Amino acid sequence: MSSDIAQSDIAIEVNGLSKSFNGREVVHDLSMQVKRGSIYGFLGPNGSGKTTTIRMLCGLLTPDSGEGTCLGYDIRREADKIKRRVGYMTQRFSLYQDLSVRENLEFVARLYGVRDPREAAREMIKRIGLTGREEQLAGELSGGWKQRLALGACTLPSPQLLLLDEPTAGVDPKARREFWNEIHALAAEGLTVLVSTHYMDEAERCHEIAYIAYGNLLVHGTVEEVIAKSALTTYTVTGEGLNRLTAELTGKPGVDMVAPFGTSLHVSGRDAAALDDAVAPYKSSGDTVWQKSEPSLEDVFIELMGRAKDNFQ
Repeated sequence: MSSDIAQSDIAIEVNGLSKSFNGREVVHDLSMQVKRGSIYGFLGPNGSGKTTTIRMLCGLLTPDSGEGTCLGYDIRREADKIKRRVGYMTQRFSLYQDLSVRENLEFVARLYGVRDPREAAREMIKRIGLTGREEQLAGELSGGWKQRLALGACTLPSPQLLLLDEPTAGVDPKARREFWNEIHALAAEGLTVLVSTHYMDEAERCHEIAYIAYGNLLVHGTVEEVIAKSALTTYTVTGEGLNRLTAELTGKPGVDMVAPFGTSLHVSGRDAAALDDAVAPYKSSGDTVWQKSEPSLEDVFIELMGRAKDNFQ
């Protein structure tokens, strides 16, 4: 934990969080800190404990062990106070399909006791770009418009913390980009955002990221820090016979990851000397061109996933 950050700048600080379901530990001894007004991304394979972690961080789920604060409140003793200040958006559209855009937003405003629900709904419709669609039924909206409406409903009560659980699953790239522009605008106004995602381009839009696999926090920090911590040496390989090369290199000592990327192959290892020894015969064969490159975030996560699976087995 960094002690040089003022307490008022910290939205979430937890130590040693663990949680089990039916005797299986889903989150193990997790400690982390999230700054106010930051967008914090959680990545990892399905079933890795991302959603459980996010719910524990903000008092929606009580940990078996560990402690911490969220928005200045104790996650165990003051969960109710935290919940009132949290907006939660799941990947499944959860508003009323047979109500209009306006009716959905007015309902949410009344539910949370927002002053002048009609005006609040009108302002939000303008903000999320749904002007002209006020009377359209929510169920008739496209995936991208539904997502905007869900975000509007989540943020209408002015939460201090926003939880996004794979919010752009099944949404086209343009709608995803517009969604993320809005998330950054909200964070700039002081909203703290926790988001779980599988998309690398979304991870790169977060201020900080954490990779969780099988309940363990493997790495966290800015994208640049996570890539640097991986200590991966990566080659981009082009040329003939890449499928054969993939088969031959996979599992070789010194080679920690082999993954196709379009018409090239990324070959990585944590021990640069061992990797060079492993690939030397292939580099000199003349069929392929080998170029040293910076590891991408995707390289790091594919390698981490392979390592985590080994640990889990």
